[in-house]
Amino acid sequence: MLKFSSCGFGSLALMGMMGGLGAACKSKDKQSQHILSQLAKAPNFLPKAKNVIFLYMDGGVSQVDSFDPKPRLARENGMDPKFKIDATQFNNNGKILKSPWDFKLYGESGMAVSELFPHIAGCADDLALIRSMVSNFPEHTNANYFLHTGSGLQGRPSVGAWVNYGLGTENSNLPGYVVLDGGLIPPGGVDNFKNGFLPADYQASIMKTGNTPVANIKPDSSLTSHQKEKLDFIKEMDAKEEGKSNEIEAAIKNYELAYHMQSSVPELTEFSSETKATKQLYGLFDEDINTRNYGAQCLMARRLVERGVRFVELTCPYMSGIDRWDQHHSLKDGHERNAHAVDQPIAGLLKDLKSRGLLEETLVVWTGEFGRTPFAQGSDGRDHNPSAFSMWMAGAGVKGGTIYGQTDEYGYRVVDNPVTIHDLHATILYLLGVDHKQLTYHFGGRDFRLTDVHGNVVKDILA
Repeated sequence: MLKFSSCGFGSLALMGMMGGLGAACKSKDKQSQHILSQLAKAPNFLPKAKNVIFLYMDGGVSQVDSFDPKPRLARENGMDPKFKIDATQFNNNGKILKSPWDFKLYGESGMAVSELFPHIAGCADDLALIRSMVSNFPEHTNANYFLHTGSGLQGRPSVGAWVNYGLGTENSNLPGYVVLDGGLIPPGGVDNFKNGFLPADYQASIMKTGNTPVANIKPDSSLTSHQKEKLDFIKEMDAKEEGKSNEIEAAIKNYELAYHMQSSVPELTEFSSETKATKQLYGLFDEDINTRNYGAQCLMARRLVERGVRFVELTCPYMSGIDRWDQHHSLKDGHERNAHAVDQPIAGLLKDLKSRGLLEETLVVWTGEFGRTPFAQGSDGRDHNPSAFSMWMAGAGVKGGTIYGQTDEYGYRVVDNPVTIHDLHATILYLLGVDHKQLTYHFGGRDFRLTDVHGNVVKDILA
């Protein structure tokens, strides 16, 4: 403390107001610099949210079968479409296909939700539902990059990396950005979670639930002092490199973070301290192993944000014989199995966060990369549709029970209040207290930002 307050407590307070000690620290003590750089950085303005849990529905949930009911599909079921059809992924376009599931109204808001999601429907008054999402890409890989990084091309920083870069973490023993691997890394691979041109320590740390969440989490050395000596030697060798290298600095930080994680991660994934009622809430006793697996991810997500991890993303569980939410055929079987796997765990997460007072400071985001067509692919599937899809947010700063935007009578195209991926990113950052136009990084001769030159905050869904 005395070392860093040598300029006086007035300067110390001023540095805190200007965005934290990390950037201002000029000490030659690299370990102290590293600790300070991991501390939370000041937001641009008073935030509503401290953390984000991103529930990624890989493959593209059908909006007309989940949160956007269209009675006209039932009336015209089996008829030829009466509207112009855009080019689809496989161009195997069939007849109008009604939803196999009924919709009911839930909550004081009267939000219509499909019987696919009976548990999430019980949380309707906590959700801000957007029915007017649009994407720029009809193919999984590019759409995934666009959703995660704001660009349809490979190589840009992911939204989690931007948040970690902009705000830091509140726990120096854990990464600021964690992806929970349920067994299905989405098309486009881990580049969806990468740091891009940001320093390497802002990329996601990929973890699993269970006894070994991270490889090599148990020290090889029997004595902690031996491991510490090895790390100190590596750091000494790296420090002899000529000039300053971002890659080496990032490697040093990652070694140090890994050292701290060896003591904190095993406790994080140990659920023995959780009550039976909590485990039941998340579906950990369900007969479906996929529900149990996703429930473990949701519970671990809550434990991560409790410990100050800034951004947590969950991927879909691997299920034998079925391809994510990407039902080009067998829509009924595929969507039902996917929905059963995630419905109770997600509702349990919302209820658990709310009961602990964590929902007031945690933003929960549920979305896929695009939607599906209202007409059949073949006889019983739906093709990709980037022109309209539904997503929802809940928690910190979000106006629960809100329905925003509208699609046409078929749920095929947005007709009111379209929301782009850039708008979604701008809104997430806004709730975290960050102006998306100010969060920039200089690279390749110009300042880059997550939203590029686009994006508007969707203020109508904010409390």
